[in-house]
Amino acid sequence: MKSYVSFFRIQLTAGLQYRAAALAGISTQFAWGFMEILLFSAFYRADPNAFPMNFSDLSSYIWLQQGLLALTASWFIDTNILNTITSGNLAYELCRPINLYHMWIIKNMASRISKAVLRCFPIFIIAAMLPAPYRLSFSPNLFTFFIFLFSLLLGFLLINAYSMLVYILTFYTLSPVGVRIIWLAASEFLTGALIPIPFFPESMQTVLKFLPFAAMQNLPFRIYSGDIAGTEMINSLILQIVWTIVLLLCGSVWTNRMLKKAVIQGG
Repeated sequence: MKSYVSFFRIQLTAGLQYRAAALAGISTQFAWGFMEILLFSAFYRADPNAFPMNFSDLSSYIWLQQGLLALTASWFIDTNILNTITSGNLAYELCRPINLYHMWIIKNMASRISKAVLRCFPIFIIAAMLPAPYRLSFSPNLFTFFIFLFSLLLGFLLINAYSMLVYILTFYTLSPVGVRIIWLAASEFLTGALIPIPFFPESMQTVLKFLPFAAMQNLPFRIYSGDIAGTEMINSLILQIVWTIVLLLCGSVWTNRMLKKAVIQGG
């Protein structure tokens, strides 16, 4: 356990050094957030009652998405891990008396957390001071807020477990580019990162709510604003827990089997 804590601390400390990159990321995320909100506002002005979410909840959804981008974005991949696989440096990792899957997922989590810590607070503070309905609204009550935090934690574990599958698939290829483009582009759409899932057709929503994608960021963000509550919230949380456990177990088992057949390239 001490080894994994050390890996987490080292990766976290290293990630916190990139303050200039964080400032650039904050400005980019503000620009993207404003662009999305203004785009949706044009449609809402035409017919506010034609949409499944009220505009205030949608604004909160977008600001949460931007502030917590590093925690919930499916496209965030640690290139150092990919380089370890493709360059042959995996041989050095295998010499360590630790579980490779656990080490990689810990490092992945630390990288995401370090980026989120540097960016989320400035975004949330400024977004909360914007005029209604463009601002980040507060959660309806403390109970809802704590459930949001619990769901966000599960979503964070789930997105990391999902990202680990990309690393595992890289063992089958000489380059991770194709896997990243296809695998992550599809998940970016299905998680509601581009368009919130409530705006999808009903038939597509019915399918997506049973898949892991909706639990990665759509669920916690909608719980925050109260858009998902009651029985629907409880059922969604149970499904989120199940998917988190399934993906973590599948990733761990798959990694152990793959390492038995891995061929080291390079040297």
